[in-house]
Amino acid sequence: MAQLQLIKQSSGILIAATPETSDILQSKFKLGAVLVAEFRQVRNPAFHRRFFALLNLGFEYWEPTGGAISSNERKLVTGYAKFLAAFGGNEGALLDAAEQYLDRIADRRAGSISVCKSFDAYRSWVIVESGHYDAIQLPDGTLRKHPRSIAFANMDEAEFQQLYKAALDVLWRWVLSRSFRNQREAENAASQLMSFAG
Repeated sequence: MAQLQLIKQSSGILIAATPETSDILQSKFKLGAVLVAEFRQVRNPAFHRRFFALLNLGFEYWEPTGGAISSNERKLVTGYAKFLAAFGGNEGALLDAAEQYLDRIADRRAGSISVCKSFDAYRSWVIVESGHYDAIQLPDGTLRKHPRSIAFANMDEAEFQQLYKAALDVLWRWVLSRSFRNQREAENAASQLMSFAG
């Protein structure tokens, strides 16, 4: 059966929202026919486009860094170099040696792997960091955070607005605060991107 899009009028009457819906109602159903339906309010498509404009803005400004060495490993090794310097070593020389050691380990770990940007992986990360995920247990016992679907059928307008606000906070904290003075300025830049794309 076709999906019909209807608009509620002030008198409580539902009317066709699109020409396609009107054609289906005219051609498939007799006047006075009783129809059974499950109703869902459609999310605002303009707000959906605004969310993707924000994601695109963050993706454009994000540059992958680091990779093979975690920040905790870097802190541990440089902290140890400073600890040794406290016992009479040259701190600059020890920190330089620590950095060379970390570079060597990073090269060994990375091998022939090159860092690339993936919009799908980035989008999933933003959604998970925004708190919109399901925890899934894998056969080895580990838990993986899986982003919830943002499809119109899977998320209502209120939940999507919460996701938007949380995603803006995540992108501000990790990416956009380096390039914009405030969140409003970042949102304005995303809106401009959206108007160029449309």
